[in-house]
Amino acid sequence: MTVTDAAKALNVSPDTIRRWDKKGLIKASRNSHNYRVFDIKELQRAHDKYINGSGDTHEYCILKSTEKTKYRNIELFAGAGGLALGLENAGFHHNLLVEIDKHAAATLKINRPDWNVICDDARSVSFEGMEADIITGGFPCQTFSVAGQSAGFEDARGTLFFEMARCVKEVSPRIVVGENVKGLLTHDNGKTLQAMVSILDDLGYKVAYKVLRAQYLDVPQKRERLVIIGVRKDLDMPILFPKEKDYTISMREALKNVPASSGQKYPENKHKIMSLVPPGGYWRDLPIDLQKEYMGGSFHLGGGKTGMARRLSWDEPSLTLTCSPAQKQTERCHPTETRPLSVREYARIQTFPDEWIFEGSTGSQYKQIGNAVPTNLAYHIGRCLIAMLDGNPDYETMEEPLSITVPPKPENPVQIDLF
Repeated sequence: MTVTDAAKALNVSPDTIRRWDKKGLIKASRNSHNYRVFDIKELQRAHDKYINGSGDTHEYCILKSTEKTKYRNIELFAGAGGLALGLENAGFHHNLLVEIDKHAAATLKINRPDWNVICDDARSVSFEGMEADIITGGFPCQTFSVAGQSAGFEDARGTLFFEMARCVKEVSPRIVVGENVKGLLTHDNGKTLQAMVSILDDLGYKVAYKVLRAQYLDVPQKRERLVIIGVRKDLDMPILFPKEKDYTISMREALKNVPASSGQKYPENKHKIMSLVPPGGYWRDLPIDLQKEYMGGSFHLGGGKTGMARRLSWDEPSLTLTCSPAQKQTERCHPTETRPLSVREYARIQTFPDEWIFEGSTGSQYKQIGNAVPTNLAYHIGRCLIAMLDGNPDYETMEEPLSITVPPKPENPVQIDLF
């Protein structure tokens, strides 16, 4: 159903449907004309929950399987361990984790002394002779050129994506998993992603990718991440991705009984401004004179700038967490208290357990958490990988992506600037 049809069916305004969609409270898809459309079952769920108030509030929890598998992983760019912990909770064991940041590496070591953690640049690590069923990593983006006819492995040399590809070449795992921002899909008109797919194809892997919406995968946060999965071509293995749930988890559920912790504070002038913003509101909810004062020259510029002076809402998932909760462009103010979210609140929203310790300064802790893959999202990815390795493609929480064809090799040198 279209926005208009959905509004008529639920006896609400089209603006209400659009607001639910924007807040992540209702799932939409796009039809062939790129219009938002809604499944009737999803509309009924939304009506029960947001109109009648009879929909159940889903409880917050850290997902963890009671079964351990024989499957082992090597992870590059491990950060504070969101992806690694989620995969462990799904049933994986880790042979090696590589992380260059000393505070993030210390976080991994203090929480999991039994993990083999190397604090070093991935470019300095040899993977020759190592074994793993899967290789994972949220590779940082850099500039590299795809030259000549090949657009292949050697053309990415000197980049961190090359280091992940080199690890794949040296270890030859059954599956490789890359994670990155949604913007990689369209960067340089898709040429950047095409180059990466071509490199994995050269290394002998069939590839599929999908944007996963964490808010529908047991994470109280509207966070979208591009997940790339490659399977070795000699294996008869479907590529599976998590299937979205029919519920979200609110901030209210996520922050119940959250432990006290350190956190940033607002300076006096900003505290006065933020105290006037209602839950779920932003700078346009201020009096007009304060809007102009706070926004300065940005007041007259285009765009909604909805992240500025933004206070979160108890009844919705959080907005995407950044490396700092008090950045002016991406404010993450507590729903009722006039302060940025604390470190432990950040961790809850990223579905780290309360006992997970973060090393380093408060600023470093925010950065580690903000950059992490949500643990519950990683759990769902891990369950898909285990089903693939087990040869169990009918696992009820999974779905296959659309087929992905390998893009043609460029005929002329192409400069690809990764952000």
